[in-house]
Amino acid sequence: MIRIAIADDHAIVREGLKRIVAADVGLQIVDEAGDGTEVMRLVRERDFDVLVLDLSMPGRSGMELIKLVKAEKPKLRILVLSMHQELQYAVRAIKSGASGYLTKESAPALLVQAIHKIAGGGAFITAEVAEQLALGAMPGAAAAAHESLSAREFEVFRLLAAGVSVTDIATRLNLSVKTVSTHKANLMQKMGLGNASELIRYAIKHGLADQLDP
Repeated sequence: MIRIAIADDHAIVREGLKRIVAADVGLQIVDEAGDGTEVMRLVRERDFDVLVLDLSMPGRSGMELIKLVKAEKPKLRILVLSMHQELQYAVRAIKSGASGYLTKESAPALLVQAIHKIAGGGAFITAEVAEQLALGAMPGAAAAAHESLSAREFEVFRLLAAGVSVTDIATRLNLSVKTVSTHKANLMQKMGLGNASELIRYAIKHGLADQLDP
């Protein structure tokens, strides 16, 4: 029996995942969490084989949370289930320690397949993600400017590119306005961007601009 914990801040999503998993007699959901703090409590106090993790929960960045989980329990397998379809999110999640990446638009059968595969020690990623990981590992591979950003800086970058104000970003991420402003200044410097228009153009060019939840 594969024991699973699910982490998503939307109760209706967690209920849907329970129904999908319940159809497979080899899977059992033993715990659930609605934010990063609850995830870390479960990781420290409970025992399960696979963590199905949403990247966009309140509090800690999804990438930071993946790293914290793996630091606490290196052998725990993580399957990211995200609303983000962009290749960069998947690549960052795998580099951070996840074993698989699925979008929430994926078919239910694919979720069950992914859980079985990563629980057995495999990885569940698309061919495009595998290619990007391979290219990035090659000697002399040129990295795009946004790849130099930390997980939190990348999150702030995406929100800025979507037109979200610094104040609203602070609210979304449970950070102070000063902290978000510092992240903004740092990422602009790292990427060599002079203003918001250049940031938006960069995001569009690299396929990093999409619609966000209201």
